Amino acid sequence: MSSRFTTPYGPHSTADDVIVGVDLSGRRAIVTGAAGGLGRETARVLASAGADVTIAARDLEAATRAAREISAGTGNPDVRAAHLDLADLGSVAAFTRSWTGPLHVLVDNAGVMATPEQRTPEGRELQFAINHLGHFALTVGLHDALREAGNARVVVLSSVGHVNGPVRFDDPDFVREPYDPWLAYAQSKTANILFAVEAAKRWAADGIAVNALNPGRIWETGLGRHVVTPPPSFDPSGTTGVSEKNIAQGAATSVLLAASPLVEGVTGAYFEDCQEAEPFTPGVRRGVADHALDPDAARRLWKLSIELTAR
Repeated sequence: MSSRFTTPYGPHSTADDVIVGVDLSGRRAIVTGAAGGLGRETARVLASAGADVTIAARDLEAATRAAREISAGTGNPDVRAAHLDLADLGSVAAFTRSWTGPLHVLVDNAGVMATPEQRTPEGRELQFAINHLGHFALTVGLHDALREAGNARVVVLSSVGHVNGPVRFDDPDFVREPYDPWLAYAQSKTANILFAVEAAKRWAADGIAVNALNPGRIWETGLGRHVVTPPPSFDPSGTTGVSEKNIAQGAATSVLLAASPLVEGVTGAYFEDCQEAEPFTPGVRRGVADHALDPDAARRLWKLSIELTAR
């Protein structure tokens, strides 16, 4: 990476830190999976800066409660909840059909990790379906709203786990080979980055910036509820470069990419610790792997995703 993009912020910066001085009045945002965890903190901070925020989540009751509490805490009345089940393409289609008007910020935050083997009604492996395909269908379905906004931003949450494997184009649903929860997770997180790479290229003329990120290791969220055994290359001492963070720190890079003027014009990149990531070095749990930035793989994934989400 010849000219890595950097900011004054770092691994210990919080989402509140990076929003200082930013006014989002008149801007509309959607944050998926924001009933709790990183998504809720991201939604809260965007709302604190004046954004009109929609919390899109599978659990509508929890999302409604989060919206009410964020609204009360920030004094922003324009925070609401909407139902969205990313594992159900029908739910995704209903959500995109219901959206009217411009959309300035879309944070594809929701996700699952290392789940037991499960499939959607369409037969898709659950992690690939939720983490990538559902968000792919959502974002493509909202393309016109993003274009209408002008200078819109899409933020896609990936993970350092992407370094453990590429997209398995010959068997993405683990039909022919035994299911491995960590390889499935790695595939879905690589797909998140490849989606950002290709969308950034396709939508540049529409003024839509698309970036992916690694929020760091945050055990306070519910993401790790299925984890029984640690992921590959897990280092409990933290000496391999993984950033251990709290929720406020974990949401900082999301908010940076969603709202900061510092990253205006940046697109198709992968960030961590509020900086564009350096190339992955084996043995160090940070950086971006070559397979996640491969433009040929990005084009191939886009074509496959269109096929798998067609209704």
